[in-house]
Amino acid sequence: MPAPLLLLDGASMWFRSYYGVPSSITSPDGRPVNAVRGFLDSVAMLITRQRPSRLVVCLDLDWRPQFRVDRIPSYKAHRVTEEHPDGQPDAEEVPDELSVQVEMISEILDAFGICTGGAQGFEADDVIGTLAARERRDPVIAVSGDRDLLQVVGDDPVSVRVLYLGRGLTNATLLGPAEVAERYGVPADRAGAGYAELALLRGDPSDGLPGVAGIGEKTAAALLAQHGSLAGILAAVGDPKSSLSKGLRTKLRNAADYIEAAGPVVRVTTDAPVTLSTPTDAIPLVAADPPRTAELATRFGVASPIARLQKALDALPG
Repeated sequence: MPAPLLLLDGASMWFRSYYGVPSSITSPDGRPVNAVRGFLDSVAMLITRQRPSRLVVCLDLDWRPQFRVDRIPSYKAHRVTEEHPDGQPDAEEVPDELSVQVEMISEILDAFGICTGGAQGFEADDVIGTLAARERRDPVIAVSGDRDLLQVVGDDPVSVRVLYLGRGLTNATLLGPAEVAERYGVPADRAGAGYAELALLRGDPSDGLPGVAGIGEKTAAALLAQHGSLAGILAAVGDPKSSLSKGLRTKLRNAADYIEAAGPVVRVTTDAPVTLSTPTDAIPLVAADPPRTAELATRFGVASPIARLQKALDALPG
């Protein structure tokens, strides 16, 4: 098997590190660096386990894209800060101690020469979806704690798998089409697309998506299993001879506007205008700027995790 392309959901990983590593870990000047340390250690562990030849840390350049809000105004609305001290609308509520650490992580990645990728007006999920859809050579492993990304799994033209961090990196689960189909009851021959349709029907309170009233995950899965796709379900709604019950038919009809609007909101974009921070996404075996990397390691007090990251890279084939 060729070495994989690792696509990391940056925000998902450093949020988890921030809440999972004690905030008592600080830099020499007293600032918390728990998210920095946890993120670097997670990257080192992923490199050791997956042995990638290429890696991109994917960024949220717009955590709440306007094209999604235009269709579903409640999309992530509950995560918006009540005050906008910088004058920016729709600022995401992120702890101040984490915001500073994200800047530190960015500096370290830049000094190391580790590729980051982003797209103006799009989320990290869209960056991952686009890079995965573009890939024609190596297997892809997307790493995230966001179930939305399960829709990118596939086998053609390359293997795309999601390393799901729902229970943390130590207990992460590698999911492909077969596993997604088995876990969520969606059709095996279109597991990725089926998962997106399942999410659309059941909704997602964490993202402010209402779903179809009265249809939960089990009912959505049963409908997809019976009718094959969302299009098949909607065709059954309009067919008086279909086996669809009167109650379900009414619920789906009442939600017609939501279903039509929600498609582009729920589905990960696969053609976002992604730009990369480095000329290549090849994983660097040594830091691109050793003096700057050493200075940042000392200033932020993260010499040990940077050393562990370098040790993981040293074990990769040259």
